[in-house]
Amino acid sequence: MVSLRQQKKLNNNNIATLTLKSGQSFTGVSFGADTNVSGEAVFTTSLVGYPESMTDPSYTGQILVFTQPLIGNYGVPGPVKDEYGLFKYFESEKIQVAGIVVNDYATRYSHWTAVESLGEWCKRFNIPAISGVDTRAVVHILREQGSTLGHIGINGAKPVFADPNADNLVAKVSTPVPVEYNRGGDIKIAVIDCGVKQNILRCLVKRGAHVMVLPYNYDFLKDADAFDGLFISNGPGSPTTCPETIAHLRKAIDTFNKPIFGICMGNLLLGMAAGLDTYKLPFGNRGHNQPALHVQTGQCSITSQNHGYALNDKAMPKGWKKLFVNANDGSNEGICHETLPIFSVQFHPEAKGGPQDTEYLFQEFVDLVREAKGKQTKAAVAEPQATKIPVPVVA
Repeated sequence: MVSLRQQKKLNNNNIATLTLKSGQSFTGVSFGADTNVSGEAVFTTSLVGYPESMTDPSYTGQILVFTQPLIGNYGVPGPVKDEYGLFKYFESEKIQVAGIVVNDYATRYSHWTAVESLGEWCKRFNIPAISGVDTRAVVHILREQGSTLGHIGINGAKPVFADPNADNLVAKVSTPVPVEYNRGGDIKIAVIDCGVKQNILRCLVKRGAHVMVLPYNYDFLKDADAFDGLFISNGPGSPTTCPETIAHLRKAIDTFNKPIFGICMGNLLLGMAAGLDTYKLPFGNRGHNQPALHVQTGQCSITSQNHGYALNDKAMPKGWKKLFVNANDGSNEGICHETLPIFSVQFHPEAKGGPQDTEYLFQEFVDLVREAKGKQTKAAVAEPQATKIPVPVVA
């Protein structure tokens, strides 16, 4: 049901309907692109950071429902880049969500960085957006029955449902060619791009790393001597769509002999390479207030999260142990090798948005990389020449 307040906006806007495959429908006002779209309906409990969330590649193929009632009040900033050539306010170069659903869209915005409204931004990227929906009711449904397929239709369009997780979404968001950042860094880290966020790259380069972003299925082992460390990024969809990446990581665990760190999808792929299985969470963990418990220390950190799958860690493979667990639902939040410098987390220590309680993990990783590089340099009889890979230099 559209509220009286939203009815006033119908004079200049079309009617939009969110329809769930389970049968429920919610009518509101279109304030984005007047286009029909299908996707997986999910929700986030984050209070701020809608530009970052909407440009996060991990949300590819999903219709994002915001539990925060008022959305759009600070507008959308411009595509400003920092000294490393990374976007300051976005996590990728475009909107990645299939569509958004909000309770109350702020038609007037105010912020010193804003250059356009949320509605204008959505229209520019052809993304549908609905206001006037009882998002509390939608979330109750998704929590009770689990994430489900949804459809946003304009002016009574018949819903058509397509499961985005049936596709290889990682292939859609991964870089097609290697790209470098901070070429003057003292350590060189290969980033397996499954949909890497800009702030992840920033958290590496601002700590002095020379980063090379590689396609998700790139065989980095053939250039292993060119890198001092390996990072596996976040990404959308099911980890089962990345068998090549898993195969490369399985070999890397035994032969790379350098530090490895993974986040989100990186945790899932590394876990599968180690021998673990994955499963789909009922409604996922998405928001900025998820508690992650460090298994060894018992310390609980509030983390930013965005994932719909988890590792089944009931029986850990030989040589591996749990690193973090979710204090709410007990799901896995990280693993590590017992003797090798290899670890990963399911949550997002880079935040953007969200708390920065666990950003220290990036520092631990680069410290491990520098330590390992120092040992290898001392042990080497002669410095081997790095393998050269032709890449475009960004910064």
